[in-house]
Amino acid sequence: MNEEAVRSRIKLGRSFLTKFGDMEDLGEDYDTDQYLGKPQPPLCKAPMTDKAIDLPTDFSGLAVDNDFLHVINSRRSHRVYTQEPISLTQLSYLLWCTQGVQSVRGHAYATLRTVPSGGARHAFECYMAIMNVSGLEPGLYHYLPMKHRIEFLGRPDDMEGIVSASVCQQNWACKANVVFYYSCVFYRAEWRYGVWAHAPILMDSGHVTENLYLAATSIGMGGCAIAAVDPKTANDAFGVDGAEETVFYAMPVGTVKPEDRAEEDEFYAFVREQGL
Repeated sequence: MNEEAVRSRIKLGRSFLTKFGDMEDLGEDYDTDQYLGKPQPPLCKAPMTDKAIDLPTDFSGLAVDNDFLHVINSRRSHRVYTQEPISLTQLSYLLWCTQGVQSVRGHAYATLRTVPSGGARHAFECYMAIMNVSGLEPGLYHYLPMKHRIEFLGRPDDMEGIVSASVCQQNWACKANVVFYYSCVFYRAEWRYGVWAHAPILMDSGHVTENLYLAATSIGMGGCAIAAVDPKTANDAFGVDGAEETVFYAMPVGTVKPEDRAEEDEFYAFVREQGL
C-alpha cells in the first residue's frame, strides 16, 4: 500500500471515530433496523457440526487467585509457554470468564454474559486452535455459549502452519496451549446501532480480551493478544465467510513460569538497542 493510500485510510478511520453519533451526513430520516422493527439476528451462531463436547461448570477445584489486586498487578503479556498440558476445566474456566452466558433477557432479546457489551449485542464468536488440553484431540473448535459447550471442527494436516500464518508468522503462538480467535458477526451490532455499530464493537473486543488476560492470570497462565491477524487464513480455517462474519483478533494462552520473564524481556531488546 502506498503512502497516500495509508494516509487516506488513517483519515477515514479518524473521521469515523470523531464523527461518532453525527446524523448530519445521513439525513433526518435515517433509522436503525431495530427502530424500524426488523427482526433481530440470532443471539449466537448455531452449531456448525454434531460434535459437541460438554464443558465442566464446577470450578471449585481450580487454584484461583482471589486477590483481585494481585491479579491486576501480576497481569503481563506472555509469549513464552512451558507447553505443559492444561485441563478441560481450565479451558472451560477461560471460556466462561470471557463469553459465558449467565441469563437470557426477554424472548431471546439479549444475553447477559460475564463481559459487558454495548446494548448487550455480543457480536463476537469464539473459535479455538487447541494444541495441548488434556482429554481433547488437538484441532479447531468453536464455542457454543448458550450451552457452554465446544464443538470439534476438525484437525488440519498442518495446524501449526495455519496458526502461524493466521497471526502473520508469529511462531511463538504455536507453543500456546490454546489460541483463541474472535470473529465479529457484524449485523448483531448493526441491527441496533446501524452505521455507528463499529465503535462499540471495538470497545467490546477490549472487554473480552482483558477478561481473558485476567482469567488466565488468576489460574497461573498467561497470554498475549494479537491484532496482526490474517483474516483470510483464519476465516478459511474456521469456515467463516469473511463478509457477514470475519475473524479479526487472536490471543494465544498457555502455561507460564516466572523465570521465563528474562526471555520475555528480550522481545523489547530493540528499546535498549535504539535508546528509546
